[in-house]
Amino acid sequence: MDSSEIQAIKNRFGIIGNSSGLNHAINVAVQVAATDLTVLITGESGSGKESFSKIIHSLSARKHGPFIAINCGAIPEGTIDSELFGHEKGAFTGALDARKGYFETTNSGTIFLDEVGEMPLGTQARLLRVLENGEYIRVGSSKVLKTNVRVVAATNVNLLDAVNHGKFREDLYYRLNTVPIYVPPLRDRGEDILLLFRKFTNDFSERYRTKPVRLDSEARDLLLQYSFPGNIRQLKNIAEQITILETDKELPISIETLNHYLNPVQPSSRKALVPLRSSDGDGTSFSERELLYKVLFDMRRDMTELKKLVRNVLENDKYGGDILKDHQELFSSLNNSEPIITTPTIEPSRLLTPPQPRTVDLDRYSDERDEIEDVVHVTAEEESLSLEDKEKEMIIKALRKNNNKRKYAANALGISERTLYRKIKQYDIEE
Repeated sequence: MDSSEIQAIKNRFGIIGNSSGLNHAINVAVQVAATDLTVLITGESGSGKESFSKIIHSLSARKHGPFIAINCGAIPEGTIDSELFGHEKGAFTGALDARKGYFETTNSGTIFLDEVGEMPLGTQARLLRVLENGEYIRVGSSKVLKTNVRVVAATNVNLLDAVNHGKFREDLYYRLNTVPIYVPPLRDRGEDILLLFRKFTNDFSERYRTKPVRLDSEARDLLLQYSFPGNIRQLKNIAEQITILETDKELPISIETLNHYLNPVQPSSRKALVPLRSSDGDGTSFSERELLYKVLFDMRRDMTELKKLVRNVLENDKYGGDILKDHQELFSSLNNSEPIITTPTIEPSRLLTPPQPRTVDLDRYSDERDEIEDVVHVTAEEESLSLEDKEKEMIIKALRKNNNKRKYAANALGISERTLYRKIKQYDIEE
């Protein structure tokens, strides 16, 4: 297809953008529309997969037949078979009448199964039979019915990964994936982001009868660099918020204003997670160290209280004296007059205060600290090794999920591609 034909398709179905990935997906959809092949559309949530199912149906020989879009993830597992294939009267509690399913009502048309990866395994077996033989059975019936329906499926999960974990049938995956169409995420569509933003703001300004907003050059650059985890849906929401909330439409939106909508203020509880830095030369986080001691003090206090409780129970039991004698070493360090160890508390105000050089005063815990110092070092060392193993495991999973494409794996991990490359070398990961 030439560019003019692709643009005509875009105009007809309201698709905005000129990126190569988007154009390729449209081209594949148009080519496969004339056939009766099953199509699997993949892409992140909010990237516009349903638009491609409408292109396929509208340009096919079934265009005069019914079209229905079904979100498999939104239908409860107990009713999805009835929704898709119908049921007979009395098939289950509440089935007062017989009911036709979607595969029956859309005969000679097209069914779009969105989020097909969320479909239960039992329903997957029924769907496979429809795709292979055009046959299905209503719930509560033994009569085989026939249907002539084209299936277009979509998912935002890695179905091969689901197959490996036993959550999706392998035979159904290959049956659905006859012709794959990949819809690129918004962050990979370059200047399309600005085109979509302008389209959305113009539409909302017309709806709310306000002047369209404009972005200055720095704000446009920020918009192009943003990752948009919610894709087109998120961009549309941001455009609507800005159109409604920004009252001064004469001035262009600045980078500071736009950043407020891209990174909204989170609940104050997240601020407590910001570590305070101590004055130690190694730059160890003050809050992390104090929290570690706090956990150990809690464990010591709980063990002391548990010993007291057990001893009191044994002293009041007629057979407890013998047990105390046999295990007196467990209670030798216990003294009834011993005060309960108080746990050091961390005031919220200290966690919210900007980092300042300070010396941690742990003198009042000196006795306990001497006894657990070795435990702290061992725990920290083991924790460090565990974190490295977890990090390596997460990197390997991200690479496999994204077919060893570092760019997408880095985005999934929330790190830069350069950092990912360094980590791969550090852990000697084979790609």
